[in-house]
This record gives sequence, structure tokens and C-alpha cells, in this order.
Amino acid sequence: MKTTLFQIDKLLQHHVSLPLYRQIYQRFIQAINQGILRPEQRVPSIRALSSELQVSRSTVESAYTLLLNEGYLEARGQAGTIVSPRLADRVLQPPETLISSSIDVTSISLFDSASSIHPSPYQLGLPALDLFPRKLWNTLTVKQLRLQSRYMSYPQPAGYLPLREALAAYLQLSRGVSCSPQQIFITAGYRGALNLIAHTLIQPRDQVWLEDPCFPPSQHFLSQIGAEIIPVPVDQEGMNISVAQELAPNARFALVTPAHQSPLGVTLSMARRQMLLAWAEQNNAFVIEDDYDSEYQYDGRPHPALASLGSNNVLYIGTFSKVLTPTLRLAYLVVPPHLLTRFNAVCHTRQDGCPLLQQAVVTDFMQGGHFARHLRKMRTAYAQRRQIAIESLNQVFDNRLRFDIPAGGLHLLARLAHYEDDVALAQLAREHGLGITALSARRLSSDCGKGLLFSFANETTPENALKHAQLLQKCLPTTSRTSN
Repeated sequence: MKTTLFQIDKLLQHHVSLPLYRQIYQRFIQAINQGILRPEQRVPSIRALSSELQVSRSTVESAYTLLLNEGYLEARGQAGTIVSPRLADRVLQPPETLISSSIDVTSISLFDSASSIHPSPYQLGLPALDLFPRKLWNTLTVKQLRLQSRYMSYPQPAGYLPLREALAAYLQLSRGVSCSPQQIFITAGYRGALNLIAHTLIQPRDQVWLEDPCFPPSQHFLSQIGAEIIPVPVDQEGMNISVAQELAPNARFALVTPAHQSPLGVTLSMARRQMLLAWAEQNNAFVIEDDYDSEYQYDGRPHPALASLGSNNVLYIGTFSKVLTPTLRLAYLVVPPHLLTRFNAVCHTRQDGCPLLQQAVVTDFMQGGHFARHLRKMRTAYAQRRQIAIESLNQVFDNRLRFDIPAGGLHLLARLAHYEDDVALAQLAREHGLGITALSARRLSSDCGKGLLFSFANETTPENALKHAQLLQKCLPTTSRTSN
């Protein structure tokens, strides 16, 4: 049995004066104090740990004896040895040094808090957890498990064919994206789709237009693969294509969120969509369309997807994270026909495929008509919850917050005065248990103003929304209001 404690630390030092059993002892103390090992967590057996560390059993036994005597561990007979429950009050959270200092704390929340069992109020990145069709999902899962022999082999790297067929039909009808099932690749979330694109097309130092402000995981990914990020300002019509052409006319890629720009929530205008596609065709460049929540449009008609406008230069990414749940870790990438050979080759060497059971359950959910009904239900619920959140915040803050209310999406942007420190406010809100994110923390180089980003997806009742708004009120007055 392996544990994080021994994966993150270095090998035992055999040529120092400190005995090996004391080194093991100190590892446990450090891991317990840092919260890596928690009360009641089972630790490896003496035999397993001695094998893992390649030391004698007596060495590990000496360390365990010391830890048991000092009350750090507790023996439970056949149930094994655990970290003592009596240490609960002593355990600290893992130190910040375990997190890369190059990533902003407000961006970390996009990854860490989204996986929380109990989401924070206003937390970005999550759909309405209370409205997930659990009972139906369990029924469909049990049905698929009865066909368990189907799941004994490796999944297809490109994805489960019936799911790709269901997606091809859905995209044709709902987004106007005409594609064959073979053009669709099932990936492990949004970053899985980006990873497949990067391994197939993106070369180090390739220039990529990126919206400014942006979705932080996109920026982090592009930085990690060595791309040259070209920040392009965003206004009320979305990414400013004219400015992008001035900054880097020969860029190879543009990564955009045209339906609801993340984080500003604006929609890329039709004129700029046409400019973007014309630039891509003229320069043999590619547009990566992140269509992460276009299913949720409350006012007016949605704009057509870029991939539906007849261009062969669009790589379309969709996800089940916002329409079902991010725990599925399922997204999909639609590629133009002329790139299929290249993508298939990379897919079969770089991807292991996504869990087949999850794909099969999603397929049944779509083919049974449940997906369409679920989306209708969610649109109605989100329109109501958006209004509930706005009314509660207006009731508490009056004119302090000015809302940019987009026609769709799952979050709101509350604008602040220029002298407010939105990063400090967001940090204070998080200390009070609220999942607020600062707008300026998402800027690259453009001045996008000051503001706070809220999700309304899990604001279930007016009473809860008012309670959350009142809690937020305790955070905001603590910042300085002196103008620059």
C-alpha cells in the first residue's frame, strides 16, 4: 500500500548519522503536522513499508513502536494501524509550499474547490448539484453494469462509438455543427481535448491569440506546452480581432470562448466571428472554440457556433461538466475532416481512452431523450436562480455592486469602483467560506477593471441567497475605499 507521504519525499539517507528508523519517524511527524496523513487514516503495514523503502522490517517496526508510544499512531489489530483520532485538533492544512508559487491563489480555486463535496456559496465551475438526476443515473448505471463483460477490455482511444454517434446528432440539431461520429474524439475533460490538439498541431513557440481576461486553465496549459501567448483585449463584442491582427497577424491559433466569454460573459459578435474565421482561412491558422456552456441561454437567441459556419479551420470543444457534472471527466473534440488522419494517429499513441462505463451511461442518457429534458429543466432553474442571486445581492448592497448580466452562462460579474482591491476582497470572501473570484486576477495585460465573479447555479432559495449576500457584506467593507 503506497501513500502520498512516501511518494513526495526523497529516498532515505543511508550515509548520514541519523538512524533510518528516526528518518521514517520524522517523515510521519511531518506528514501528520502538514495534514498529508490525517486522523483515522490507515498507514502501510510494516511489511509493505519495509518493502517500499527497501529497509528491514525491524527498522520500520522501531519507527512504528516510537510513533505508537508517543500517541501518533494507534494499532487496531486486524484492521491495521491508523493515525490516532486524538490528533484531530492538531492537524494543519497542507502548506502552501506544496502548490506552485507561479499560480495565483484565486486561480487555484478553479481546480481545488470545484472537486469539493460541499461547494462554497457562489463557487464557479459547478452546475446545480441538487438537480443532478441521481435516481435515473443510478438506474442507467445498473443497467450497464449488467453488461459487465463489455467493460473488461481497454476502451477505444477515440471514444465509445455509440456516444460519438449520439453527440453527432445532438450537435447537428442543437448547435448546427455538421460532423460525422468519426470526427468526434472523447477526451478526459477540457484539458484532455487541449492536450490532444497540442500533441497533434501545436509546436513550441507557436503564437496563440488568447482572450484577455481569460480562463486561467487555458493560460496555464499554453504556458506549460511552450506556446507564445498573445493577450487580446475583450470588449462588449468579444475578442477584438482587429487588435489581434495588429499584435500577431501570423499567429497559428486563436483560443476563444465565443458563446459566453470567460470571465466577462459577453458574446462574440457575428461580425467578429466572420473576421476571425476569415483570418484563420487566409493564414492557414486554427480557431479552438471552447463552447463550455452555450446550452444555457436565457435572453434572445444564441449565436451559431463557429464550427457551424462552414470553416475547415475550427477545432470545437464541448464538455459534460456544466450540463451534467464535472466528476464525469468527459469532454469531446470535433476536428475537421482533413485532419482526421493526423488526430487518429496521435490519439492512438497518446490517449488511453476514457472510462467506458461512464461513456455508456451518458449514451443511454442521451439516446433515451433524458438529456434534452434535463437541459430544458436546467435552463428554467438557472434563469430563476440568476434572478434570485441578483435580487438578494441588490437588496444587501444597493448600488455598491454594478452587475454585468449576460444573456447566458452560469455566472455573474459584479463591477467595483476602480479604487477597490478585488483580489483582496475575493481572498477575504474565501476566508469566510465564499467561492468568489477576482476579475483582475484573470487579466493578462489589458485593464479589464475591478470586479467579483459569482456563480448562481447553486443558489437554491431566496432565503439561502440572502444569507450568502449578508455573509459577503461582512467582507466588502474591510477594504480601503480611498481613491488612487
